Amino acid sequence: MVIQPVILSGGSGTRLWPLSREQFPKQLLPLLGESTLLQETVLRLDALAAPEMADVREAGGDIRPPMVVCNEQHRFLVAEQLRQLGRGPEALILEPAGRNTAPALTLAAIVAEAGGTDPLLLVMPADHVLTDVMGFARAVGLAVPHARDGMLVTFGIVPTGAETGYGYIRRGAPVAAGSAACYLDAFVEKPDTQSAERYVSSREFYWNSGMFLLRCSVWLQAIERLAPDILSSCRSAVTGGADDGDFFRLDAGAFERCPSRSIDYAVMEKIAGSADPDGPRAAVVPLDAGWSDVGAWSSLWEISSADAEGNVVRGDVYAHETRSSLLLAEHRLVAAVGLEDVIVVETADAVLVARSDRAQDVRRIVERLKSQGRGECESHRKVYRPWGSYEGLDAGERFQVKRIIVKPGAALSLQMHHHRAEHWVVVRGTARVLRDDEEILLTENQSTYIPLGVRHRLGNPGILPLEIIEVQSGSYLGEDDIVRFEDAYGRSGRG
Repeated sequence: MVIQPVILSGGSGTRLWPLSREQFPKQLLPLLGESTLLQETVLRLDALAAPEMADVREAGGDIRPPMVVCNEQHRFLVAEQLRQLGRGPEALILEPAGRNTAPALTLAAIVAEAGGTDPLLLVMPADHVLTDVMGFARAVGLAVPHARDGMLVTFGIVPTGAETGYGYIRRGAPVAAGSAACYLDAFVEKPDTQSAERYVSSREFYWNSGMFLLRCSVWLQAIERLAPDILSSCRSAVTGGADDGDFFRLDAGAFERCPSRSIDYAVMEKIAGSADPDGPRAAVVPLDAGWSDVGAWSSLWEISSADAEGNVVRGDVYAHETRSSLLLAEHRLVAAVGLEDVIVVETADAVLVARSDRAQDVRRIVERLKSQGRGECESHRKVYRPWGSYEGLDAGERFQVKRIIVKPGAALSLQMHHHRAEHWVVVRGTARVLRDDEEILLTENQSTYIPLGVRHRLGNPGILPLEIIEVQSGSYLGEDDIVRFEDAYGRSGRG
C-alpha cells in the first residue's frame, strides 16, 4: 500500500479579487511568501518523509508524487509551478469544466485504480495554508490506520474562535479506547454567531477542513453507492480521455454531464453518524497546525505578520495614523491616512477598498463584473502563457500596445490574424521571426512589421528572456482573432 496525495486545484478564489482572477486563481498566488499556495501544498508533503514519520510510512506505505486535478485553462501555470519546484506529478488531470470536489476526487481515484494498486488517497485543497507542517504530518499519521482499515477519514480543525465563515464537524465517540480519532457524527453548515460560540465552548466541534485520507477502493465503493451518477460520468470521462504530453485530458462531453457536488454533500454528510454495518464509516482526526482556508482578505490579515499598528503592508505603501488594516500595492504608491480596519488592494487594472468586516462580500463585486462582461474578473493585465507572458500597456480605438516576454528556447504558435497587423520592437534579447517563408533574427532596438493575413511566429533562440513591445492596429483586436497552424503546446484552432 502507498499514500497517493491528491491535490484539488479547481477553485477560483473570488473573495480575493482583484489579486485572484478566474484565469489566475488564489492557489497560484504567493500570498504568504515566495511560494504559491499550490507550491506550499506540494512542499507540505516533505514532512511525511521526515525521519520521525518513519512509522507512518511503514503503516501507510511510500509517499507517491502528487496527483493534481485542475481546470484545463490553468494547466500550463500549474505545470510551470511544479517544474519550478522540481516535482513532477504522478498525474495532472485536466477538468474541462468545474464540477466541485466529489467528481475531482473520483477522477483521481479512477486513475489511481488503473495503476493496479489500492493506495491511501491523501486529499488536499491547493488553496489552504498550514503553518505547522509537522503537526499536519502527525495528524496524517493518526489517520493512516483507520483509513487503511476502510474508514473515510476527514481532518477537523481545532477551532481558535467562534468563526461563522466555516462549516463545522461534530465528533462522536472515539473509534477505539484512547484513540484521537472519533466517529464523525454530523456536518453543520456555517452557523450564526451564537451557535458558533456554543459549538466552540462544547469542545465537540471542529472546523471543516476539506481534507481527507481514504482508501481508493473504499471511496469508489462509497461514490457508487451514494452518487452513482457521478461515478458513471467520471468513468466515461476517463475512458474517453487520453494523455496529452504531461497532461491527461478527459472526454469533455462526458465530464460536462457530471453533476456538481462536494465530497461532503455527495458522501460524507450521508454517512455521518451512520451505524449501517454494510455501509462505509466516517471518522474525524483533529488537526491543530495553523490552518486557514484564506477565504477572504480578512483571513489573510489574520495569518500575516503585522507591524506595531496592526497593519499588514506589502509593496510601495505609506500609512499615517492607520491601524489594523491590510494594505497591498502591486504597481503604484498607495497612501493611507486615518484608516482603521480597512482593506486596500491595488493592482495594475483595479483597486479594492473595503471594510474588513465586509471582506466576504467581495465576491458580489466579482459577480457583478462577470454579469457585465468585464474582463477584470477573468484576468490581469499581465496574462501568462506556456511560452511566457504578455501585458497590456495601452489601448484605444483601432490600436493597443503590449509588452511580450518569451522564455528562452520558447516560441509562440505559427499563426495568422484576419483583422490586425502588428509592429514588433525588440527591447531585450534576440528574436527569431518567421514571416510567411522569410526567417529573420532581430536584436535590441531592431523592429519588424507583420501585415494583416501573413503567417508568422515569434521565438526566442537565446538563453535570456526576450522582451518586445508589440503595437497592434486594425478593425478588431480581440484575442480570438488568432488562427493557429502549428503549436508546440497542443493548442489548436482560434483564440
